[in-house]
Amino acid sequence: MKISAIIDRVEKRVAVTPETVKKYIGLGLEVILPQNIGAMAGFPDNEYAIAGAKITKTAFVEGADFYVCVRPSFLEAAEIPTDLKFESGSHLIGILSPLQHEKSLRKLWEMGVNCYALELIPRITRAQSMDVLSSQSSIAGYRAVLEALSLYGRVVPLMMTAAGTVRPAKVLVLGAGVAGLQAIATAKRLGALVSAFDVRSAAKEQVESLGATFISVENDDSGETAAGYAKEMDDDYKKRQAEKLSEAIGKMDIVITTAQIPGKPAPLLITEEMVKSMKNGSVILDMAIESGGNCALAKKNEVVQVDGVSIIGKADLASSIAQDASQLFAKNVLNFVSLMIKDGNLDTTDKIVQSTLLKNLSGE
Repeated sequence: MKISAIIDRVEKRVAVTPETVKKYIGLGLEVILPQNIGAMAGFPDNEYAIAGAKITKTAFVEGADFYVCVRPSFLEAAEIPTDLKFESGSHLIGILSPLQHEKSLRKLWEMGVNCYALELIPRITRAQSMDVLSSQSSIAGYRAVLEALSLYGRVVPLMMTAAGTVRPAKVLVLGAGVAGLQAIATAKRLGALVSAFDVRSAAKEQVESLGATFISVENDDSGETAAGYAKEMDDDYKKRQAEKLSEAIGKMDIVITTAQIPGKPAPLLITEEMVKSMKNGSVILDMAIESGGNCALAKKNEVVQVDGVSIIGKADLASSIAQDASQLFAKNVLNFVSLMIKDGNLDTTDKIVQSTLLKNLSGE
């Protein structure tokens, strides 16, 4: 069996690294990769070749059994590009966003391509090593703090000098999932005074363990689904939440939003009025911009200025640290593919594999 990766000039990350090439060969797979597949992530072709991969001059390797990718931009097109000649029975593995790319994925399904959306991997102990959302969110949460600081014109930690004292920056993180917790930890390491909010009551202990202050909105509901994700709350809770956040946001220098609800638009947490209550020079970074955004004024891949407040809507933050993000992503994918290879033969019956397989795409 053969495994290849799809080259994508929009996405800097890559789903296979020289390190994982060796592991795939150990599984009995032949690794054939397009030229310059890892160039934007800092992996030159010679490193892949040394690891045992065959490098081709074509942009797409025909006849592979497995195609791995990060977030394939070709799914955004109305038609599957004619140069991507997938064979019936092949397997496409990556972050496929089925809600956004239903039509393209249906066409692949009609072509006989088995599509596996890695964002659907269940939150169970056995699947942790394949959890691409967690690995990439951790990178993104770290990067979010650096991006916000790039527009924040002051120092972050407390500084005491003979000329006077500079107060530490106040940072608020909305959403304490993987990305939020990494943002909290990064801001704390830089010396900021950090607060955080999450609808899930269980997040309080995690936030406080990192040295941040948890902003609570009293509620009898745990705020999370059976799978551990945040869920949409009722109108009464949203009203009390808005009052609490409005009070806190006006005091902050930097606000980083990460709140998302699987399968739904991101919840609106920061209104225009809240933005205008912030001090001149403050910064908001909206990490949920790809699913609609948590800030009413955020725009995808733009920096909006409102009354001296900078609002960053940069998407795909993990891609800006492509090499480390690729290392983690590629290991996630390797662990997933390993479930599909049993004694050198293809076996897709594992429950984790089946949970990601996109089925019933006929449109009926």
